[in-house]
Amino acid sequence: MIEDAPRLAGHRAQDVAWRVHGAPPQAVSGPRYVGLVTRAIACVIDVAIVNAVAALVAAAAALVISVFPVSHALHDALVAAGGVLFLVWVVGYFATFWATTGQTPGNRVMQIRVTRPGGAPLAPMRGVLRVGGLMLAALPLFAGFVPILFNNRRRGLADWMADTVVVRSGGS
Repeated sequence: MIEDAPRLAGHRAQDVAWRVHGAPPQAVSGPRYVGLVTRAIACVIDVAIVNAVAALVAAAAALVISVFPVSHALHDALVAAGGVLFLVWVVGYFATFWATTGQTPGNRVMQIRVTRPGGAPLAPMRGVLRVGGLMLAALPLFAGFVPILFNNRRRGLADWMADTVVVRSGGS
């Protein structure tokens, strides 16, 4: 009886998981949509990469600029240009990865993929639209991400705007 305890505990945990999630894993057919926590972890990884690259570029640019005397007005213009370049870098990073492979490095780590509802890859402009949707979703205290918790396909504001879904990638 005592030897069976771990096996029985494992079955109980599996039964609870099936009740919570609705079906055993082998009974699930079609795409497996990804929830908020998995997406958030992938986003944290991507934001760390984007900011690390931006910090290195900014440090190199500051070092080069420190060698040359610049006026206050030129300094302000360079800071504004740096802000615009950072925005272009962020949009380009996400849109390029989504349009080419469907996965950013953070998505790959979390084994998720951004696709069209039928499984087709994103067009580059749809990726840009999705980045804009993510920015809008984050503005009102991240309220644009709340629908992910309440709909079957786990779609947030950005997914609705760009007509995309986030699914488990083929390896899982």
